[in-house]
Amino acid sequence: MDTPDPSQVAERLALLRAAMRQAQIDALMIPSADPHLSEYLPERWQGREWASGFTGSVGTLIITPEFAGVWTDARYWTQAEQQLADTGIQLMKLTSGASVQYVDWLASHLKAGQTLAVDGAVLGLAIARLLQGALDAKEVHLRTDLDLLEQVWQNRPALPAAPIYAHLPPYASKSRGGKLADLRSAMQQAGANRHLISTLDDIAYLFNLRGADVNFNPIFLSHALVTPTRATMYVADGKISAELRTALADEDIDVAPYASAAAALAALPADAVVLLDPRRITHGTRQWIPAKVKVIEAINPTTLAKSRKSEADAVHVREAMAQDGAALCEFFTWLEQTLSNPDRAPLTEVEIDKQITAARARRPGFISPSFATIAGFGPNGAIMHYRATEARHAVIEGNDLLLIDSGGQYLGGTTDITRVVAVGRITDEHRHDFTLVLKGMIALSAARFPRGAKSPMLDAIARAPLWAEGIDFGHGTGHGVGYFLNVHEGPQSISPNTPPEAHTAMEPGMITSIEPGLYRPGRWGIRIENLVLNRAAGHTEFGEFLNFETLTLCPIDTRCIEPSLLRDDEKRWLNDYHATVRQRLSPLLSGAPLAWLHTRTEVL
Repeated sequence: MDTPDPSQVAERLALLRAAMRQAQIDALMIPSADPHLSEYLPERWQGREWASGFTGSVGTLIITPEFAGVWTDARYWTQAEQQLADTGIQLMKLTSGASVQYVDWLASHLKAGQTLAVDGAVLGLAIARLLQGALDAKEVHLRTDLDLLEQVWQNRPALPAAPIYAHLPPYASKSRGGKLADLRSAMQQAGANRHLISTLDDIAYLFNLRGADVNFNPIFLSHALVTPTRATMYVADGKISAELRTALADEDIDVAPYASAAAALAALPADAVVLLDPRRITHGTRQWIPAKVKVIEAINPTTLAKSRKSEADAVHVREAMAQDGAALCEFFTWLEQTLSNPDRAPLTEVEIDKQITAARARRPGFISPSFATIAGFGPNGAIMHYRATEARHAVIEGNDLLLIDSGGQYLGGTTDITRVVAVGRITDEHRHDFTLVLKGMIALSAARFPRGAKSPMLDAIARAPLWAEGIDFGHGTGHGVGYFLNVHEGPQSISPNTPPEAHTAMEPGMITSIEPGLYRPGRWGIRIENLVLNRAAGHTEFGEFLNFETLTLCPIDTRCIEPSLLRDDEKRWLNDYHATVRQRLSPLLSGAPLAWLHTRTEVL
């Protein structure tokens, strides 16, 4: 979808306000969501971006006759300030990614008798309940039966039509039958005889299927209903081949039209007991279930199951990480050769994305990038979710830091890595900042902690070296990562904005990122990111303990380090890591990339 310019945004706001007047609506809320509460959205549901021009993946747009504002968190403030300039839309800064301050704003600004409209099909059930409670207290009416975007968005994209395919052994290490049996056991324990699933990665995991309906994530639009004896997937016509449909039917899995899910739920018998996850379903989908049907609310059992990778999965992930690391060695070799060539054409941030994707594409099992590459040079590196475009990018020249956050989807795993490299002659201040971030990354990577520790509690370990110097960063330290699935996955999250609830407990087999950062707006940004695997670390009289196996394999640029700031144990961790990187990647490389690897993994 093309990003609108300020004049287009003004036109679109005028169209929406006209539709609001006609429908007698006093305020319109457009969340960043689809009917499955996906993080990355099919174009059809990128309404907030279409209406505002703000392209960040998180944000809520609210429009009244006199006001328009986008609420987003610190990761996107710089980006939003740039993209919302001259549009008539204000940036409303959220204090955290989990904040719902826009609910308080609506409750304080709308008057009794007025009406707020939100498309219930894309409004999360948990947010809907919070919103309803706040508005009821002010006698403000909430309408969830209107999609005003449908009225004014000309040539709105249709539903995606990419085919669905099987994720096959050996990469799919557990059968559909085995996963369904585990799910039905969890349903029985919860007292349910039906389970409704709307989150796309849960469905892809459960049925060992993959698709391409959402950029970067190998998932497909679907709802699923599981009973004690059968399961039904609701997907658009033409997306499943006759051969795959037959294979599913042989395992008592039916395929029905995507649009028929509402009628199927409305027809549930009175003795049905439905398990659903209120945080992973929309208000509109919840309304499909008749009032006579008993509902049990709990986290999707598949959300917990898919977060705990098996040892067979881990073997494939390690191989994917090695192939990814080898691709990065080839890329960084090209980068240094290019930068050292005085006769070259100007090198831009956009070219970084093209070259790093091309390097990965040469590796076995590669499917696609796992998210849009972030390549930020100098001041652009301080924009946490920066995206270079042909229209707006920097030339990589002079003396500064280049931040590259990228990842790949492989049949055997999902990668996500951030490295910062020196371009030209960097300063002592660059090295000081880089080393503080590295200290935070090492501290958490080397941590040992009780099994079941709530993941948000680990966040402070990575921040401590930065806090000691009065520095902080505005994003979480780590997110869960899927297995050839979403690059961001729960339930674990190493973030101060995540409540330390029971389902955030750290368990063996979970893959999580560790990515502290330091951002100086207008100057530079630094983030160092590896993926780690929870593994058993012994049993004491105080219980079972876990630690992290670092999965990511790529050198950390020692040219950016101030060695005097590192303790001996921190240097030992880095040297041991680099020894592992050299040992694992050398067999996959030759020539200049192999020489580059050996240079960049020398002992500090």
